Amino acid sequence: MESPPLLRQQIIASLMAQQPENIADAAMDHWEKLADEIISIVGEAGFASLYERSVHLAHPTFPWLPLWPSPPQTHHRFAELRTRLADQTPVHARAANSLLLTSFTDILASLIGEQLTASILRSAWGNLASVTSGKELDNE
Repeated sequence: MESPPLLRQQIIASLMAQQPENIADAAMDHWEKLADEIISIVGEAGFASLYERSVHLAHPTFPWLPLWPSPPQTHHRFAELRTRLADQTPVHARAANSLLLTSFTDILASLIGEQLTASILRSAWGNLASVTSGKELDNE
């Protein structure tokens, strides 16, 4: 019997379902908002470590994903990711971004727990992070 998706997985699925054809721009907005929340907790280096690990985990599936530049540049930290996503079909770009976000939140949840991770996602993405079934509301 397969377990139901975790709230953070449902949030990411909801976010991916809402993305327009221009996945690259939408992904940058999502990553920047998430980075702002995470950096306020663990700092720029902590975020960079989490993101770098996420890219390394997703890279075998999507070898065109950029490996994190060293050192990351605050104002352009996702420029290469945006370029690479824009070069892909919407389906591939959406799948890659979804895998990156899932990998990132998997790592984050293993460090700080499911509830806090879901709370951070909601804080970062606001109404974009909404899920509608009553089951998720029980997790709050």
